Amino acid sequence: MHIKIAKGRVIDPVNNYDAVNDLYICDGKISAIGSPPAGFNPQRLIDASGYVVCPGLIDLSARLREPGYEYKATLESEMCAAVAGGVTSMACPPDTDPVLDEPGLVEMLKHRARTLNQAHVYPIGALTMGLKGQTLTEMAELTDAGCIAFSHADAAFTNNQVLYRAMQYAATFNFTVWLRPQDAHIGSDGVVHDGEIATRLGLPAIPPLSETIALSTIISLARETGVRLHICRLSTASGIKMVNMARHEGMQITCDVSAQHVHLCEQDIGYFNSHFHLAPPLRSITDRDAIRASLANGEIDAICSDHTPVDEDAKLLPFSQSEAGATGLELLLPLSLKWAREMNRNLVDALGLITCSPAKILGIDAGSLNIGKPADLCIFDPELLWRVTPSTLVSQSKNTPFLDMDMQGRVVYTLMEGSVVYETCKGGLP
Repeated sequence: MHIKIAKGRVIDPVNNYDAVNDLYICDGKISAIGSPPAGFNPQRLIDASGYVVCPGLIDLSARLREPGYEYKATLESEMCAAVAGGVTSMACPPDTDPVLDEPGLVEMLKHRARTLNQAHVYPIGALTMGLKGQTLTEMAELTDAGCIAFSHADAAFTNNQVLYRAMQYAATFNFTVWLRPQDAHIGSDGVVHDGEIATRLGLPAIPPLSETIALSTIISLARETGVRLHICRLSTASGIKMVNMARHEGMQITCDVSAQHVHLCEQDIGYFNSHFHLAPPLRSITDRDAIRASLANGEIDAICSDHTPVDEDAKLLPFSQSEAGATGLELLLPLSLKWAREMNRNLVDALGLITCSPAKILGIDAGSLNIGKPADLCIFDPELLWRVTPSTLVSQSKNTPFLDMDMQGRVVYTLMEGSVVYETCKGGLP
């Protein structure tokens, strides 16, 4: 199909392009920006006046809950949520049930995602069988099945010898290892940051040491093996400094943070509100401000949604017994825009953190508006105000600390390979 997207504010962070212009799509690919290609005859016209046209968003952590956790969410519901949030590519952590440690499971997930044809799903394979930290997976076979990296999800390593061997294996084949730093023992029974709120509410705490001790080990092993390393969801100012010291040494290391940690801190928990039970926990104001500043100066590479659908019953339990996690696919864009407004950053910078930068981390050819590239696009209204409520969220799970809060900026069209997979009425809901 030939599509003309007219009069939109076209933003391409890769090329630092920001101008009101027309964009043309031919046979699923971007064919021109500005003047139409020779012989172009549009079969559909999308009026994008007042809207921003940018590459489809790329999310580095989206739990789709299949296989095994369909009672929390389904692949269908969460992929619908993804395109409603402008996300056209997402990485799926391996902590499904069963764990993504066998090629057949990865192939099944890829096949299911392809049949839905709404967004690209990139599975992250498990580093060890069952995420038990004992036996390495066959990473080469998992890569052939479609895995783009290897992770231990939220399971802490108890045996550093196994982690060392895993990094050696990955480095040999130039695979990327993704790890969320957390000590297996310090704060293992905690649910909130070790600070004023934990003391006041009498909740078991997770000190920053849980992150920094694990991070020190991870960086030391990565330095020794030369593995390409991605640190997932940093939450402390000290952790950010450690990653950047390693980067300045010349190590191959990148990092991301969740959109929740960009805006929230331990004080937002209030009176045992389990929607604020996250992993890693919301940290101090100082940590939150360090995250915001580090995004602005380039020390943090990307923002992810850390999309973790949780069923309602699991969030109705007392805070310490509730399940950690928040739905986030539909909030990745407005929360990134909110950070940009509050930090006086331009849209090019903000969109780069959720498009081309995560694409580079994933190692995929996406996140740009270069001519000839697949037309994976997000078109959004940057001024539209809306309220986060269960009825305005497409995700099957409604667990988010931003419930009943106002957001600015919402997706109106999402295109994948030139096909419109999501659209709303002008200024309205689907």
